[in-house]
Amino acid sequence: MNINTNPPKCPACQEDMSYPDGSNYVCAQCGHEWPIATEAEEVETGLIVKDANGNLLADGDTVILIKDLKVKGSSTTLKVGTKIKGIRLVSGDHEVDCKTEAGNMLLKACFLKKA
Repeated sequence: MNINTNPPKCPACQEDMSYPDGSNYVCAQCGHEWPIATEAEEVETGLIVKDANGNLLADGDTVILIKDLKVKGSSTTLKVGTKIKGIRLVSGDHEVDCKTEAGNMLLKACFLKKA
């Protein structure tokens, strides 16, 4: 992944006050964040998995549940706001492999937001 020495203008406010922060650019003017890697670069390297807010997820990210989820075959429920560390991306309908207090789970990215 190349980090540009001259970051692009913010797509939200068109100011040139952006800076790289991890795998995202951040606009100092309005606070908007967007991924550094383009989708074409992600296709070359592997899976494209986006959270509920459209942020790209990567192996090792920390995510937060945005909805209570019932665990199939159990009376356990994963509560909204639960933080899950060290996710792993997998192919299939349930794109995120992780460890929760209820055990190892496969979750859909649409119920997660990047922390």
